Amino acid sequence: MNALTNLFAPDCIALDNSAKNRADAFAAAGELFTKQVGIDATAVIEFLDAREDLGSTALGAGVAIPHGRVKGLKQPSAAFMRLKEPIEFAAPDNEPVSILIFLLVPEKATQQHLEILSSIAQLLSDADAREKLATATDPNKVYELLQQWGSAK
Repeated sequence: MNALTNLFAPDCIALDNSAKNRADAFAAAGELFTKQVGIDATAVIEFLDAREDLGSTALGAGVAIPHGRVKGLKQPSAAFMRLKEPIEFAAPDNEPVSILIFLLVPEKATQQHLEILSSIAQLLSDADAREKLATATDPNKVYELLQQWGSAK
């Protein structure tokens, strides 16, 4: 078991999303979280925008971890999105982003939030894992990879 186990639901894996910019990607994430945890999509966008306004959550190598603290949320929740075309995301390496893992955590989940972010960053720093996430054609394969990543390490 790892910090990513049980964070994702199979229906929160979006492959080949057609977002053309950050706002489109955040709107699509809002819809995913509305289905998964019942949070209003507009509120999700506001939480993600508020964090992004502090500085880009792009890590480089075409990946980003947009995240936010949500008042009233009981458990951390995540969504995976791969874009058809990479978008500008103010990454440190100036590369556009095509893989996004969105994370929402309870407002007071400080240590847990950091542990989950660390696990996601480790996953996205693994070139082999990034390649699998970038090329998977089935959302269930992505879900399995996210559930199992780190267990064998």
